[in-house]
Amino acid sequence: MPDKNELITAHDLADSLNLSVDTIWRYTREKKIPYVELGPKQYRYQLTDVIHSLTKSTIYEKTTQYNSDTPKKYTYEDYLKLPDQPGYRFEVLEGVLIKEPSPNVMHQRVSRRLQRILEDYFWQADPEGEIFDAPLDVTFHQINVVQPDLFYVSGDQKSMVKDTHIDGAPKLVIEILSPSTSHKDRLKKLRIYQNAQVQHYWLVNHEERTLECFSLREGIYAIIATGMDEDVVAHPDFTGLSIPLKELWKHI
Repeated sequence: MPDKNELITAHDLADSLNLSVDTIWRYTREKKIPYVELGPKQYRYQLTDVIHSLTKSTIYEKTTQYNSDTPKKYTYEDYLKLPDQPGYRFEVLEGVLIKEPSPNVMHQRVSRRLQRILEDYFWQADPEGEIFDAPLDVTFHQINVVQPDLFYVSGDQKSMVKDTHIDGAPKLVIEILSPSTSHKDRLKKLRIYQNAQVQHYWLVNHEERTLECFSLREGIYAIIATGMDEDVVAHPDFTGLSIPLKELWKHI
């Protein structure tokens, strides 16, 4: 538990209060909790002050559920035998088969706009690299088959690009959150990507209008860039790359 007078990040606050980071972002935007702004959209919180402000209201978290099949340990070979089901997509996470609805229109708009920004950037920064979008399988060993919303395979990773799937850890993976996937993307898939040594992992929340950029630091994900609403997020590890968030949320 942080010291009562310590200024902490949104992620530390979420852990202390057993809330999601998305909820902390929302309360910050709605000014329901006190915060200190260290710089443009760089927020810190004092735990005791936040708790005091929240005692006047009850906080409800959505319980996120996702469907899994039987306890059978699924492999990539089992996954390939699954029949197509229009309106759904499947993944295998640590041997567990996950079935979810296909993304909605807002999700696809954000994905398409972000993909355009990344393609323009990497066309210059890494002409041999490629940006891919779902549905395309990415495999880590035999018990993890994921379909990231967007991902970047660098030019020096070309050997992992197979005819039917990507076999290995892309340089950058991006997941666009929805109420049905937020818990999975923030916890289960984050651990899978971290263990697979995916160098960069981004989470985009179009409902909360936030972008969070994680990067491996000594084998552990650390958040190195964040933004919300109409911020322009400059990524420190990709020279010259900036994401104008207002372009992602247009017409949403």
